[in-house]
Amino acid sequence: MRALIQRVRRCSVSIGGKLHSSVGSGMLILVGVKQSDQGSDAESLADRCAALRIFEDPRGKMNLALKDVGGSAMVVSQFTLYGDTRRGNRPSYSEAAPPEQAEALYEHFIRRLRLSLGDDKVATGVFRAMMDVELVNDGPVTVTVESKTANES
Repeated sequence: MRALIQRVRRCSVSIGGKLHSSVGSGMLILVGVKQSDQGSDAESLADRCAALRIFEDPRGKMNLALKDVGGSAMVVSQFTLYGDTRRGNRPSYSEAAPPEQAEALYEHFIRRLRLSLGDDKVATGVFRAMMDVELVNDGPVTVTVESKTANES
């Protein structure tokens, strides 16, 4: 599994012009699932996202994790994170998991992240929905995180 994380001042998801969810300071986590991913990948990735130290301490160093700063997470499914453009200009999504598998692991990721951060600290988009994701990037700080087994398959 792969996550693209952006540190945000605020983030919201709207569907069909209606606000679905929003968070204040924290992170937007775009989550992609590939065919070989399993539940352990969802757990590993959620744990790594929760522990990622991308927030500044009093000295201005990125030493603090989301929980340390009392921040929130917005989690949005993003199969295009497994788009392969090595063979041309049109991405191939052959590595991306089929929707049923991806949705189950996306939900598993969310449950694990909520265990770590608390239910009230994790908001989500809607799997397979066309969403408008609006954010104010803080920094900007953007990093990619992969589950422990992502490169072993």
